[in-house]
Amino acid sequence: MTNDSTETEPNATDAARECESRTARLRTTHADAETVAAAIRPDNTDSMETAVEGDTLVTDISRETAGGLQSTVDDTVVNLTVADAIVDTTRTHIYE
Repeated sequence: MTNDSTETEPNATDAARECESRTARLRTTHADAETVAAAIRPDNTDSMETAVEGDTLVTDISRETAGGLQSTVDDTVVNLTVADAIVDTTRTHIYE
């Protein structure tokens, strides 16, 4: 009787691929970057870090897969757009 199954053990290259992550850095400018940052922070995951540098918001995202990175970047851009629009609308109506 022969055994046709082949077992493979992970090698160093496979382990390195598993540890690799895909990263993106988003730099966006806002009239009130602190408020926009505060608005999106509840949506941040453990794979994200957001910092305010003057009027610029810097968001670093790290995910294991390119698809996961794309989804997170897409979600973050939508969240930033909505938060920025709300801040802009609020500022416009308060100061009128």
